[in-house]
Amino acid sequence: MSSRKTTATWAILVFGILAAILTLVLLYGRQPVILRGAVLQADRDPNKQLPLAEVQVTAINGLGSSSSESNPLGFFRLTLPKGLRRRQPVILQFRQRGYQPLDVEDFISDKLYIARMVPVQQGTNTESGSVVSNARIRYSVKATTEANIGTAVRTFQVINSGNKPCDQHPPCSPDGKWRAAIGPLSLDAGEGNEFRNLRVSCIAGPCPFTKIELAEPSQDRRHFNVSVRNWSDTTTFLLEAEVVHRMTSDMVRESYPVIFGRALNFSLPAEAEGPSIEAEIDKEAIVFPLGPDLFLRWADCHNEVDKDQSTTYRCELKPGYQFR
Repeated sequence: MSSRKTTATWAILVFGILAAILTLVLLYGRQPVILRGAVLQADRDPNKQLPLAEVQVTAINGLGSSSSESNPLGFFRLTLPKGLRRRQPVILQFRQRGYQPLDVEDFISDKLYIARMVPVQQGTNTESGSVVSNARIRYSVKATTEANIGTAVRTFQVINSGNKPCDQHPPCSPDGKWRAAIGPLSLDAGEGNEFRNLRVSCIAGPCPFTKIELAEPSQDRRHFNVSVRNWSDTTTFLLEAEVVHRMTSDMVRESYPVIFGRALNFSLPAEAEGPSIEAEIDKEAIVFPLGPDLFLRWADCHNEVDKDQSTTYRCELKPGYQFR
């Protein structure tokens, strides 16, 4: 009887495991298939294989189709319709203005799909058109400076009479034996000012029988708060601190882009404000602000925010312009 129960238990356990595996297989099979890849400009020189943004990417199969668009780094992500599975044939179509249409026949898999598109203007005379030269990037950042406007000096007394038993009437000495006095004081640095290098010292009286219990600035560092415990005769303390005034101003900075082929590349730190491109168009110096729409009459620009919140820009020349 015991043997039959053991056999039945094992049979139920094996059946449960098989059912769980089958469930996982079915769930995995129902998950949509995602294709990932990048679109680049075709060129023998890897330095000139620039990422292409806003490329229309379409996956076509007899069971359906799916479309997406590449981002400023050329990356695309396609979620295939239900019914399309790995190892099935698929046609990937890439379409972008200024580039020859590209169709790639492949199979659905987990690999990374890299597409290289040929510019329509490849092989034409690039010596004609307006010349863009001497490009540089200008932007501003908030700079905070501190001006030392003086030193705050203040003395104060903690009045007390020594050798008087506390008798459990606080405040008392740290050991609870002698009656003590607490001397609080707060200094104000003034509106818009802050304290630096705070110092408190006992300068007169029986200093060994005192304890500085609090000596720290407020959260905004405008106030200097001090509290002293004295369990002997009257003592005198000296407070000192430097007073500074914080000022925030805009600092203009410049950097130079890197040009690969017909694309201008640069990045800006997270705190950059009001970016613009200063360049010469046919030897005429012009400043082009990079507003939210990133519109330039001579280039198509795209940007991408990185993990550290810095921003990478890429501006590709429009037809009729060339770098020199």
